[in-house]
This record gives sequence, structure tokens and C-alpha cells, in this order.
Amino acid sequence: MITTAFVLGAGLGTRLRPLTDLRPKPLVPIFDKPLISFAFDHLIASGVRRFVVNTHHCAEAYADQLGMENETAIYRGYPIQFSHEPVLLETGGGIKRAAPMLGKEPFIVYNGDVLADFPLDSLFEAHMGSGNLATFALRAKGGERRIQWDSQSGLITDMRGLIGGRAEPAYLFTGISIISPEVFDHIPDGEIVSIIPILVDLLRTGARIGGVVINGGDWFDIGNIDSYMEVHSVIASRKHAISYLPQTWPVSIQNGAYIDPTAEILGSTVVGQGAYVGSGARLENVIVWPCENVVAGSQIKNAVISNGKVAQSSCSIVGERA
Repeated sequence: MITTAFVLGAGLGTRLRPLTDLRPKPLVPIFDKPLISFAFDHLIASGVRRFVVNTHHCAEAYADQLGMENETAIYRGYPIQFSHEPVLLETGGGIKRAAPMLGKEPFIVYNGDVLADFPLDSLFEAHMGSGNLATFALRAKGGERRIQWDSQSGLITDMRGLIGGRAEPAYLFTGISIISPEVFDHIPDGEIVSIIPILVDLLRTGARIGGVVINGGDWFDIGNIDSYMEVHSVIASRKHAISYLPQTWPVSIQNGAYIDPTAEILGSTVVGQGAYVGSGARLENVIVWPCENVVAGSQIKNAVISNGKVAQSSCSIVGERA
């Protein structure tokens, strides 16, 4: 059983601005629940008992959201350690910096801006006892398919076309993988480096980098405002939206929100805790963040209200449903 996870929380979230002006991307709320907490819940349901999160942009927001104290937080009784990066080190550099916290056993790496709901058992099984330095969770559809994988051997043969000349089908990388600690030896200290070229170099030497295709369940990459809006729309359309969350979740109008009786709330609108919606306002498919103020008479559609700003969306269907 793999019990430690490295959850990536340090990204700048530039494509999600202005939502990420004052907080890191993994802390944007989905029905008032921080995005990164879905990763924690998914991993806890899969047996993970300890977390390491790297931070950079607006790192202090983690303390506000998760109650960080002395570089540690507790989520549902499980410890979270934080590895702060004054200079953003990318995935490879971030993993190397966090190595003393991650220990000497295989660990999961989970992108903090992904919302996923599919079983991870087959990923664990594919890695343990395989001799793989890393094993990726893949999907056959949705998003960019840039990982080539051989179904016979279960091994990845190319990533992003950096090796070239391969005929195997390409798959989507979900942002969830298992890494063996031997990889630490191949990452230079203190350098800004992605994990992908390091793994590609290892592939060229014959190292085993595995993959497993998991097509069931849901996978959303909250990459921009359209995909952020779409995940709310998809979740709002269901009775039981996420398998590892209570059936009472989600709630569209949060406790402590005030909505004037003359206001109209339509579609998949969400009104966060402590938010105020004034008289005569009309909101259709609008995400109102906690403590935001919607002035009387506002007519807003397909938008996010955060940090005192209105960010419009075209509401393109970006999320994937299986």
C-alpha cells in the first residue's frame, strides 16, 4: 500500500486569472470546496495517510484555507507538510526539494489542479512489484494525448514526442502517477526542471516507466475559466456527484449567504458562504465566491465573481465525462 502523496500546489495558474490573482490555483473553490481538497479526499479513499504539498504563488493562502501552522496542517486527521519554493522549481525540482519529506518508499504525485474521480487500485497494482521507476495513470480520451504506451508490455515508450519514431497509440496523462524514490538520484539539486525530460532520458537508457489506462469515472483539468464553469455545471446536474464525497454534497447556496427575495438565481449558479446578492439581481450560471457582493439590479450570466471582479466565460464544454 502506498501511503504518501506529493500534491502539486505551487503553480501560478496564469490561464485561470483573475481567479488566481490572490490565491494559488489549487485553492479555487468548487461549490465552496478548495480544489486541492478533492485530491486529498480521493487519495484518502485510496489509502493515502500522509501528504506533502509544494507551495510558491500566494503560499500564505494555504494557511488561511487549511490552517497551516509551523509548516504543517491537518486534513481530516491526516498530516500535510508544506515544501515552500521561493523560486518555482517545476515538477522535477519540486520533487527533489521535497525528497526528505517524501521518504524512501514509492509515493503518489497528484496535480493539485485536477479533479478526478476514478479508482486508483489498478495504478497501485501496476507499479508495485513491477520494477518501474514511475507509473502513470492514463486515459484514452479527453485533452492532449501525448504519452505513447505499449499495451503488451505496460510500458511507456515516448512522452511528448521527445524520443520519436514510435508507433504506439497516444494517451492522456491524468496528472496522477506513482514515483519510486530511486528517481531522486536522477534529479539535480536546486535546479528548475520538469520531471518529463528526466524520465525521457531514463527511457532512453532502458529504464522501466509504466502506465495503466483508466477510462472509467471522471477527470477534469481545471485549466481555464471555461473548464472551471463547466465542472460546476456537470456536478450540479447529478444526484451524487463525486463517489468519495457525501451524498449531501454539493450545496449550491452556502450557509451564511444572503440572497434578496427579489433576486433570481438560475442554472448552475453557486453562491458562496457570506456572499450577498442584492435586490433585483439576476444570476444565471454564475459562481459567486465567498464574501463577494452582487449589487442590486446586476444582470450577470456565465461568469465568476471573485476578488471584486466579474470574469466572463463562454461556458465551453471542457470537462470529460465517461
